[in-house]
Formats: sequence, structure tokens, C-alpha cells
Amino acid sequence: MAQMIRRWFASLFLIVLVALGVRAGFAYNQIRKIPEQFIGIVPFQTETGHIAYSLASGKGFASPFQRDTGPTAWLAPVYPLLVAAIFKLFGIYTPASFLVAALLNIAFSAGTCIPVFSAGKRVGGLTAASLASWLWALFPNAILIPFEWIWDTSLAALLAATILWLTFRVAESDRWRDWVAYGLLWGFALMTNPALLSLSPVLLGWLIWRVRPKSRIYLRKPAIAVALAFLCCVPWTLRNFVTFHRFIPFRSNLSYELYIGNNENYDERHRGLPPVITQDRETLRYLRMGEMAFMDEEQRKALLFIKAHPLMELKLFAWRFVDFWIGVADPWATFLRTDSLLVRVILLGNLASALGALLGMVALFLERNIYAVPLAAFPVVFPFLYYVTHTSLRYRHPIDPVVLLLTAIAIHYIWVRFVPRSTEATADAVPVRC
Repeated sequence: MAQMIRRWFASLFLIVLVALGVRAGFAYNQIRKIPEQFIGIVPFQTETGHIAYSLASGKGFASPFQRDTGPTAWLAPVYPLLVAAIFKLFGIYTPASFLVAALLNIAFSAGTCIPVFSAGKRVGGLTAASLASWLWALFPNAILIPFEWIWDTSLAALLAATILWLTFRVAESDRWRDWVAYGLLWGFALMTNPALLSLSPVLLGWLIWRVRPKSRIYLRKPAIAVALAFLCCVPWTLRNFVTFHRFIPFRSNLSYELYIGNNENYDERHRGLPPVITQDRETLRYLRMGEMAFMDEEQRKALLFIKAHPLMELKLFAWRFVDFWIGVADPWATFLRTDSLLVRVILLGNLASALGALLGMVALFLERNIYAVPLAAFPVVFPFLYYVTHTSLRYRHPIDPVVLLLTAIAIHYIWVRFVPRSTEATADAVPVRC
């Protein structure tokens, strides 16, 4: 029986199957609560849905607020194009389109178990890999986000985990095919969620350091990977330059995101103050000014606020740090105030995984594990963009697979160090040292 349980625990097929089941079950439960006339409309009332509507209607990559405002670079192109293809096949703003989009997100999320398992096996052995995959399969955020957000969030989580796994693989590979695939994967990821670019200096630097002793021409393969990733972005960048006469390699809306989190009038932290500026009013300004002029104005106002309120910026930075990792800026008050069990589970899950990731990083560096630096880059480097702009529950999600992998490593490390065990049980617990 013990051997059977161990086989089930380490069965990637079973883990993926469970991940699919719990996500599909949550979606089914939620769909039953939503009136049918809303199910195909409300989930697409976002920039993603509006741009996809414009694409499917033959108006091009345009109008992030659905009104005809002309071309946009508000989002990277991959996911809006995917939703537009769904609209073409299953109808614009139909229940069928929503179900297909949600099922794709569920497939992306459940499929993330595979690179998590593969990366975890390299770092900590079969036990750590299995535990990390189970944690991801049952993580509350990973269950609800594929249904709640028709956005690139679940796909970005899959891409981030795959980038990590392939980084480990190409570090040990002399095959050009692997390096070409690595570059193409990076290009596709940047055209899906450009925030992943923040990880590239650390991962590429680590790769160069790893392959350096193997050859005098060790830079050739990393250079090819970088060139391919760059080439994947060129068509979109050229389109933006021709359309807007500006260099916009990924997205145009960074200024707006900066303004949302750095503005005394329109900031979610200042709920007690009467808002002088509302989101609807900002949208109207966008419609009147056009995208580039609007972004220039948002950047100017945000930078003026940052310069004029340095102490407030420190407070906002701290609040956003807590918000990013726990899900709200005032977790204790929210935990006590809410009567929702789901909200409390999410808060506790976020806190536990954040602490687990910290312990996992400590364990890796104590063991001098060769994979410590690329793993640590995800929770250390990636969030800084959101610390200085603004946060949301879904913004952390692309790195959640790695956060849970680090949590599994921490649990495994503690178990191996402090729980009595047999020689057989520790067969996969030998750390990989530098």
C-alpha cells in the first residue's frame, strides 16, 4: 500500500488529471451561479476582450475600451489574437466563446504541472518535484484564476514555468535545436506577457556562466537564442513604429499603470478620500486625447507625484509589496472583516506560499544548489515592476508555479533534515552543489 501511494504521489498523469478536475469543477460551480445572458458578455469586458472584439470585427488591433478609438498597443498581441480566433469560431460575446476561453485557460493552468515537475526533479529530486506539482494542482489561486480572468495570466504562468525548465535543460545541452527552441519560447513569451522580460538578464547571465567552461565559443548559442527572441518581437515593434511613430517594443500602457499606483486622487489605497479622478473619467480622457497623448500626460503626472511625495512613495511601495504577496494591502483587517471562506483560504495560501518561497531560497543557497540563482530571480526580480506601479491578485500569478516549487523545496529540505528516514527514502535528496 505504501508503495502504491508513493507511485500515485509521483504520477504526473494523476497530478495533471486532478488539476484539470478541480479547475473544471470550480468553473462548473461558478457557471451555475451566473445568468446565461451575462456569461458571454461580462467576462470579456476588459481590454483583452475589447481588442479581440475589434480584431474579430475586422477593425484590426484597436479600441481597448470597445469604442472605436483606432489602433492600440495597450496589450501584447498573442492573447488578444487567441481570443479573437475564439470569437471567429464560436461567436463574439457568446457563452460558447467564454466556455472555450475558460477551458483553454484551465488547460494552460493544468499543463503547468508538467514543467513544474520537470524543473523540480532537476533541482530537488522526485519527491520535491511531485510535491511542487501537487501544490500547484491544488493552489487556490491557480484554481480560480483560469475562470475568473479571461486574460493572458494562466498562459503566462505556463510560459514562465516552461522558461525555467528549459533554462535548466539548455544549460546542459550542446544541441542547437534546444537553444533555438529556447529563443523562440522567449519570443513567444514576450509577445504574451512582456513583464517576463525582467527575468531574462538573470537567467541569461546564469546560462552564460554555466556553459562558459565548455567551449571557447560559448557565447554563440546564447547569442542565437537572444537573436531569435528579438526577431520574434520585430514585426510587432515595426507595426507600432509605423502606426504610432514611436519605438514601442511590447506595450504602450506602462505610463498609465504607473499613474494608477502613484496618484493621490486615483489610488485604490485612498478609499477614504473623495475621488477627484475616477476610472471612467480617465477612460473618457483617453477617448478624447488618443493613446499616445494620453500616455504622455499620465507619465508626466505620475513622475511629478513621485518626485513631490517621496515619503508617500515609500508607504505605497510597502503597501504594494504586501499586496503583491498576500493579495490585499491590509491582510489582517481583511481576514477578520470578510465572511468569505474562499477569501480567507486565498489569503492564507498566498501567505504560506510566500513564506515557503523565502525558506526555499534560503535552503537552496545553504546547500549551494546550482539552480538557486535562476529560481530566486522569480520572486526577487519579477515583482519590482509591480512594487513601483500597482498590484492585483493576478499580477503575481505568472511566478506562482516557481513560488510553489520553492515552497516544495523548503518542505522537502525540512523533512530531510529533521525527520528520521531510511537510506532508501533519501535517495533523491542529495543536493546539486555548485
